[in-house]
Amino acid sequence: MFVTAVAGTSRGPTIVLLTCCLSVFVAGLDVTIANVALPSIQRGLHAPVSGLQWTIDAYTLVIACLLMFSGSLADRFGRRRVFQLGLGIFALGSLLCGLAPSLGALIAFRAVQAVGGSMLNPVAMSIVATTFTEPAARARAVGAWGAVGGLSLASGPVLGGLLVDDFGWRSIFWVNVPIGVLAGYLAHRFVPESKAARGKRFDPLGQLLVVTLLGPVTAAVIEGPRHGWSSPLIIGLFVLAGVSVLGLAVVERRRFEPLVEIRFFRSPAFSGAIVVGLVALTTVGGFLFLNTLYLQDVRGYSPLHAGLLTIPMAAAVAVCSPVSGRIVAARGPRVALVLAGLLLAAGTGLLAGAGRETGVWYLVLAYLLFGAGSGLVNTPITNAALSGLPRDQSGVAGAIASAARSTGGAIGVAVCGSIVAGSSAGFVPASRVAWAVLAGCGGATVLLGLLSTGRWARARAERHGRQLSAQITDVADEQPEDDKRRGGPGMGGDAGIHHRPGPAPRPAP
Repeated sequence: MFVTAVAGTSRGPTIVLLTCCLSVFVAGLDVTIANVALPSIQRGLHAPVSGLQWTIDAYTLVIACLLMFSGSLADRFGRRRVFQLGLGIFALGSLLCGLAPSLGALIAFRAVQAVGGSMLNPVAMSIVATTFTEPAARARAVGAWGAVGGLSLASGPVLGGLLVDDFGWRSIFWVNVPIGVLAGYLAHRFVPESKAARGKRFDPLGQLLVVTLLGPVTAAVIEGPRHGWSSPLIIGLFVLAGVSVLGLAVVERRRFEPLVEIRFFRSPAFSGAIVVGLVALTTVGGFLFLNTLYLQDVRGYSPLHAGLLTIPMAAAVAVCSPVSGRIVAARGPRVALVLAGLLLAAGTGLLAGAGRETGVWYLVLAYLLFGAGSGLVNTPITNAALSGLPRDQSGVAGAIASAARSTGGAIGVAVCGSIVAGSSAGFVPASRVAWAVLAGCGGATVLLGLLSTGRWARARAERHGRQLSAQITDVADEQPEDDKRRGGPGMGGDAGIHHRPGPAPRPAP
């Protein structure tokens, strides 16, 4: 089901994995390295709290909106080609962010960065998934991929502190440029081209509905404290998001080749992985936002001091991410998900009791627990999302999972920032409420992990995977005639709504 052509000399799967990991590192680094610079950006550009929220969420939200489109684009036109394009746009956006003259320009250029970033993580994961086809090897490779992603998130505060202290906040964006160029060269030189045997049609209506779902929800949460939760603007944003959910459920179910593959959600394992990714990464996004403001604004630490204090978290992520891959390869995603949720809840629960004079040992313990949970959580989410689904759909499935994680990060920033901005009691009392909310998300990760990885859920996922494979094969067999009738695959012809074939008959027991 895959068409593969190797550019240059084939060097084996290891160098492909290393190249993908480098791109994931630079994309993940940009999330946390920007967090540590928030107080400096606030002073330099005279930004309110909502401006800081948009500085972070402009990146994560645009990525979440475009991930599924980028995944299908890569499956259709070639994963390496889209991967290289993403690296180029990301490097250009980073350069522009470092030159931004105002807060509005910075937010706009962050969105440009995100357009390129949306082509990195899901496409890299798809390249890894199609390179490592044996299940145990794939689990270990995804574990390494997740380890680098987790390490980039955790090391951002340290590197960001060094750069901000010595060169100013603009340097955190310029550092992405040479890394992006290097990754682009390695991709061109060593990564084999691959794409789905039959590309999907574009789905502009589905893409519009995704944007009008995620954008209004995030905007409403960020702007709610300033405009009032009962204001017509905020209510209208929530209503628009609700209508978009209904639109996706109705329209995408009837579309011949939808952007959001509703059939995937019939698998309890896939649906559970998406919800777990949303909830767990809400905890991570909220933690990074709150902790930066706490260490620099409340405790008075410099960016470098604040970054150094989070080294235990980075170490825990680095240790636990590859361990998570081995756990998933040996035991499946259940154990890793439960442990991750417990550790996330414990770390954020401890920080709910932190104040102006809290001992450093207390903070280090909380960071260790939280870092361990962050390191464990990504690999089982990715593994569960791909389990039982056809490999030819790995780009779209991986993109949906990545979109859920990015959306969770954006929601975490929006919710925690709104709790702090909307309180008149001061940062510390308000942050305790926010930390408690994040601890609750950690607990929900445990419960959802148990429900979505049980025996019943696994059996349903395997049965659904067989049925979905049969349906996709049937559609592929019929496609040449359909293409003639509709004017050919891709952008031409009738790309409207078509009733898809009925479900394949169940295999005999």
